[in-house]
This record gives sequence, structure tokens and C-alpha cells, in this order.
Amino acid sequence: MKDSDAIAAIVAIVDDDPSVRTGLERLIRSLGWKAETFASAQEFLDRPRTEAPSCLLLDLQLPGLSGLDLQKRIADAGLEIPIVFLTGHGNIPISVKAMKAGAVEFLTKPVEEEDLLRAIQEAIERDRRTREENADKQELQRRYESLTTREKEIMRQVISGLLNKQIAGELKITEDTVKFHRGHIMRKMQADSLADLVRMAENLGIRSPRRG
Repeated sequence: MKDSDAIAAIVAIVDDDPSVRTGLERLIRSLGWKAETFASAQEFLDRPRTEAPSCLLLDLQLPGLSGLDLQKRIADAGLEIPIVFLTGHGNIPISVKAMKAGAVEFLTKPVEEEDLLRAIQEAIERDRRTREENADKQELQRRYESLTTREKEIMRQVISGLLNKQIAGELKITEDTVKFHRGHIMRKMQADSLADLVRMAENLGIRSPRRG
């Protein structure tokens, strides 16, 4: 039902019903996932952030902050934990609102175990992909920051499609100097080709001088 990498994933359960929390925790642990339980939205907000792939199994009606309130707080804080709503008080307008705000799924109690586990798996995989993408971007940013000011300047010219001779003319330096820096840029960025370098620049949000 899940790949071996998902064993380390954490499913956070926020529900004010102790019996529901206990039942869900047992189910989740029986399938190899870790489970953390919380009786309120505030309890969840107060927990330390985790580096493990995770998702949030969230009730709608809670003491204090509601499930939708917690969803908004999470979004406002820039947290990217995927949410699966599981509630006995849902209706179409509320489910639409939750899904538009980014929820993975909106399920109503009683729920089929297969549907619940499928939603959790999808949420965990979404979080795993997001974490991998963020890690890749951080590594790319680290490579870019290793460039000197001159190398960054030349990189912006290179991704605009200019030849070495043209870049030399634009920056009033020699063509050999451009070639020297260009080689360093490709090595530091670990780019195999110009197309690869252009893709990296786009991922970093770096615009060439000729595109504004």
C-alpha cells in the first residue's frame, strides 16, 4: 500500500475525540507510519517542526481554532504540510473551500479504510516531492552563491544566448577572460550544457539582461 521510504513518514492527527485519535493512531502505526496525536489545533501549532515527510489528518470542528482556521494558519506561516480533512460535520461548501485552499482530500466519517489510507499515501508522497524539490533548489542556490560577482554577471549574459565575443564586447573585457569565467561557471553550477545552465537560471528566477 506504500513504498518502503514511507515507513519514516509521520501522520499528525488533530481531533478532539480521544477515541477517534486512538483508533486512527493504531491504524496508522499498524501500517508502519509514525503517528502523532493532538486534541486541538493549537497543540499542533505548538509542536516542533519535523524534517520527516508528513501529512496532517484534520478534523473540522475543534475547540478553539477550527480545522479551516488551522489550515489558514499553516498557509499563512508558509508551512507546506499536506492536509487530509476527516470530519463528521462536512458539507459541500465547506469541502469546496478546504480543497480550494489546498487540501489533498476531504473525507467524512465514517470513512472507508481504503479511502483514508489512499488519501494519506497521496498526502505523504506530495510532501516528499515538495521536500525533494526544495532541497534541490537550496543546493542550486548554494552553487549560485559560490560564483563571484563577475561570474554571476557573465552567467546572465551567457543565458541570454550571447557568444563569448559578444559578451566580451558588452562587458568590455577580453574574449579569453569570458572563456575563463564561463568554464568556472559551468563547473561551479555543475551544468553539462548551455541548456542545462538556462534551466538552472530559470529555477533560480535569474533573468537575462535581454529579458528585463
